[in-house]
Amino acid sequence: MAVKVKFWGVRGSIACPSPNHIVYGGNTSCVEITDGTCNVILDAGTGIRTLGQDYVRRHVGSGVLLLTHTHWDHINGFPFFAPVYVPGWRFRVLAGHLIDAGGIHSVLANQMTDPTFPVPLAALKAQMSYEDFRAGDRLGDLGPGLVVWTAPLRHPNGATGYRLELGGKVVCYVTDTEHVVGAPDQSVLKLIEGADLVVYDCTYTDDEFPEKIGWGHSTWQEGVRLCRLAGAKRLAIFHHSPDHVDSDMAAIEKIAAEMWSGAFVSRDDMTVGL
Repeated sequence: MAVKVKFWGVRGSIACPSPNHIVYGGNTSCVEITDGTCNVILDAGTGIRTLGQDYVRRHVGSGVLLLTHTHWDHINGFPFFAPVYVPGWRFRVLAGHLIDAGGIHSVLANQMTDPTFPVPLAALKAQMSYEDFRAGDRLGDLGPGLVVWTAPLRHPNGATGYRLELGGKVVCYVTDTEHVVGAPDQSVLKLIEGADLVVYDCTYTDDEFPEKIGWGHSTWQEGVRLCRLAGAKRLAIFHHSPDHVDSDMAAIEKIAAEMWSGAFVSRDDMTVGL
């Protein structure tokens, strides 16, 4: 089976279930990568709820969840991920930014604690494994034929970028990260070198960016620049600002395609085959 990348949530910061976010979607970050044997989930924003329903329908049975970080828009869908409540299923949950801050189990447990959520983490029925690593580590035991390289990203409280090598293809997931104008991030360039697909934090435009410095995000134009420098084949514009409504995203999609034919805007429920 070819490697498949499916976008279940592409919005950043906060979910946007509104008439102005229909075409490109309002769910927050969640991306599925599979070759039919390995099942990898990147982030657990609100999009993971629908992914979970699909997993149950397909009787997938197991998966690996890689978290870039644990800001709300990347984990608040986790308690609504149906498969973790099913006995016999198996999931590994990994994060690379919490090894010195209590670990991923503690963060997810705190999220699912009274009075903010009525169902505790201990209520999960699946076989769960919570694992911490340090961003920059190589992860080589996540599935047959799967190798994952990681890198630290520039984001408040830390974040991790991922390079997945699977089925002869390379998919990179680089969100949330902030660039420095005029100084391409060498760590990101190394991570995405020659990738078949780069999913990149394109929250802002270059014009919007100066007022957002310090917020931990990047622009679609910087994504294009990085992909060109790294020899990557395609760029998925991702982590859309909640302020960018469908008409804004359509304009970005048009201009980005004109700037580089490898760029496209990701949408909820979009599938990319590699």
